[in-house]
Amino acid sequence: MTALREGPAIVAIGEAMVEFNQARAEAPDSYVRGFGGDTSNMAIAAARLGARTGYVTRVGDDAFGRMLLRLWSDEDVDTRGVTTDPHAPTGVYFVTHGPHGHEFSYLRAGSAASRIEPATLPLGVIGSARLLHVSGISQAISASACDAVFAAIAAAKAKGARISYDPNLRLKLWPLPRARAVVAATVAQCDWFLPSLDEARILSGHAEPAAILDWCHAQGAPVVALKCGRDGTLVSDGRRVERVTGHRVNSVDATGAGDCFDGAFAARALAGDDPFAAARYANAAAALATTGFGAVAPLPRDAAVRALLETPS
Repeated sequence: MTALREGPAIVAIGEAMVEFNQARAEAPDSYVRGFGGDTSNMAIAAARLGARTGYVTRVGDDAFGRMLLRLWSDEDVDTRGVTTDPHAPTGVYFVTHGPHGHEFSYLRAGSAASRIEPATLPLGVIGSARLLHVSGISQAISASACDAVFAAIAAAKAKGARISYDPNLRLKLWPLPRARAVVAATVAQCDWFLPSLDEARILSGHAEPAAILDWCHAQGAPVVALKCGRDGTLVSDGRRVERVTGHRVNSVDATGAGDCFDGAFAARALAGDDPFAAARYANAAAALATTGFGAVAPLPRDAAVRALLETPS
């Protein structure tokens, strides 16, 4: 009799998509196919860094959905929480590059993942995890997906799992008042809150990092890692604040760097690191994720992260 695979320690829920990333100057009208979706990126990043991960989503019964299933299989991401929807497509998005950075264009309305709902959640997969990772994008793509995220949080917490939350604010998906209300309700239930500085400024109404950290804790977050891009990360547990400085790397594309941080932080925290050590590791991993194009291809392995950490700044 074949033994069942051990369940994933880290489970993420959300929407994965196929990415078409604009080629550079030599062929600006060409696009390179890749993969994206913030929570999928997080799960793959954590898997590449040694964690057992799984994903909860819906994909279309189409070529793009099958590509994603092959991707997760290749990356050792458990797919027992993935459902194929015969009535809705897999989402796609395009990345273009210009003088002000990269811009995203999405074709995701009515996607299979937006049809996630509480009644169809794979509670066995969610309940076996030590950590559930959720994002604001997962909550913004539809009302039923938002309800499903809260139901997944309740199921995970009932089994003693910790909750990791990245608000990943996308105002094209929902109005700011609703985003603020949903984010606040979620922060109150999370163990680790992982916003970027720019989105935290919008959500909190504060400009200074110290005031933002106070706001995050006031919403109920025990641990906050405020991601500041090239300037590193501010980490606070409500008693101690530490700035993790950025790393000098040959950065070419920041797509997915924040998701990489989330996956690396979760992998190291579950391995026993305190939030400050986990953030130092995650900060290095996220820096390396900017040295290649696309959301998935440049996600680093553990040896590369540790080599960067040992490199004198």
